[in-house]
Amino acid sequence: MTLRIKALGVHYLTATGAVFAMLALLAAVDLMWDMMFLWLVVAFFVDGIDGPLARRYNVKENAREYDGVLLDLIIDYLTYVFIPAFALFKSGLFNGWTGWAAIIIITFASALYFADTRMKTRDNSFAGFPGCWNMFAVVIFATKPNFWIIFALVVVLSLSMGTRLKFIHPVRTKRWRTISLPIALLWTVLAGICAWTNFQAGPIVTVLLSASSLYLLFVGMVQQLIPARAKKPA
Repeated sequence: MTLRIKALGVHYLTATGAVFAMLALLAAVDLMWDMMFLWLVVAFFVDGIDGPLARRYNVKENAREYDGVLLDLIIDYLTYVFIPAFALFKSGLFNGWTGWAAIIIITFASALYFADTRMKTRDNSFAGFPGCWNMFAVVIFATKPNFWIIFALVVVLSLSMGTRLKFIHPVRTKRWRTISLPIALLWTVLAGICAWTNFQAGPIVTVLLSASSLYLLFVGMVQQLIPARAKKPA
């Protein structure tokens, strides 16, 4: 298999995310939240592996007719923002006007963030909350907090998109990756279990899901507070 074919294959793998997004949306329209989240977890897994493969096979040079970054952003907006926002709105977890306000805030703020040229930091983390509303929605469906708490979290996370607060990329942020990547993989498994059991997996899974989510949410800010050790000269 030639390097070009492998590079094209990475683009095709990324494009499957659009298919999973459609399957998730069809499930959401029918209020089948378990199936919707299962497809989103599959899309999340694909999104986690296509980046390293793209760099390995240098798709920018070997399959340059497709813009992998643009393709990834299109699919990410669907799977990370649009479908989870729809699910939160239709789930009945909000009350009154808060549901309408939440989906307007989420979709508007996320559209601007995805187009922001300053979204990446030098260490391949994100500046501001990276619009991972799919992860947010899984935790909300699993824990079912009061709708005012959900709305407050939506507002705070959306406002943080315009800040320089650091949010890690579990794969690309090298600092503490030996901890962050396994926790991200654990989160993916736990989210899959929650979806598979229609969010009846029990308190242990829910607590572990919440704890791993809090780690992924705040570890980047902790890194900002704790300066990295300077490398000793050889």
